[in-house]
Amino acid sequence: MKKRYDLLLFIAVTLLIAFGLLMIYSSSYIWADYKFNDPFKYVKMQSLFILTGFILMNIIRKIDYRIYYKKAGIIFGICLLFLILVLIPGIGSIRNGSRSWFGIGSFGIQPSEAAKLGIIIFTSRYLIIKQKKIKDIKKGLLPILLVTLLVFGLIMLQPDFGTGMILVISTIILLFIAGVKMKFFFILGALGALGIVIIILIAPYRIDRIISFIDPWSDPLGTGFQIIQSLYAIGPGGLLGMGLFNSRQKHFYLPEPQTDFIFSIISEELGIVGVLLIILLFGLILYSGIKIALNQKDLFAKYLAFGITFQIIIQAIMNLMVVIGLIPVTGVTLPFLSYGGSSLLISMISVGILLSISKYQE
Repeated sequence: MKKRYDLLLFIAVTLLIAFGLLMIYSSSYIWADYKFNDPFKYVKMQSLFILTGFILMNIIRKIDYRIYYKKAGIIFGICLLFLILVLIPGIGSIRNGSRSWFGIGSFGIQPSEAAKLGIIIFTSRYLIIKQKKIKDIKKGLLPILLVTLLVFGLIMLQPDFGTGMILVISTIILLFIAGVKMKFFFILGALGALGIVIIILIAPYRIDRIISFIDPWSDPLGTGFQIIQSLYAIGPGGLLGMGLFNSRQKHFYLPEPQTDFIFSIISEELGIVGVLLIILLFGLILYSGIKIALNQKDLFAKYLAFGITFQIIIQAIMNLMVVIGLIPVTGVTLPFLSYGGSSLLISMISVGILLSISKYQE
């Protein structure tokens, strides 16, 4: 039954984006003024991404979501091609130690962000095609796991462990929703843990991150610096915070606070009230996404809605866990709030697809 798109989801996302723009200014104006002689530098660039994102979201919400079922292979193939191209010197550019960007002037595009959405669309279609064989490990599960492992491997070559983990976890959640037996997940969990240990051991900088995660003060001016400064920001926040624009840690203590660690500045300036506001808005996105998924008779729409919703929430949870020191630093942005064009645009495109699906809920 065709209805209006989900207004609650749209409002929650819009409020997060507006709040994010305010906090990007608050967290970045000192650094932007020092580096570019323009305190509004990051706000201007993010505003351009937001405008583009709303245009794309508005267009995509009007497109029948069923077209993604027909074009899933093409969409995934394009994402795969970009993941390969970005690894080629001269095509992909290196930023912050990762060859994960296509550089266009001062702008950068991350194909790994698009790959997260691409794998959700591809897996949702695969689960429909292999519906009767999905509980068969060899014929049903192995192919999609190998595809996911291929994408994860290409992302790890950049390297971008955080994005790779979001992609893998999202796929596993879709398999769980599709009714795969729990025994399979225990086996997969054991193999995954072994794989993560190997990945950590073969890259010395990841071992440093683990050590700094366990005891940041063992290297307070090196690997532990960022998380220590983040905790220094969160600690004094209290109930109401130090006041908007009054953060101390953004004064060249917390590196690039407008990106992955923007939550630290929010907590410092707005306290528990600001934190609860963020949790509430993400909670509304989770509620709306699950409601949209559960109200679908079309299995593809159900899987796609679940996949997009949980992918956004998983990314948000991972970012918050990094910022408060529960997991090692992974370089994952906070959806809709952190500065960054690729993450914001893909998140808004994803919401556009969710809104399109919501028009057909029962």
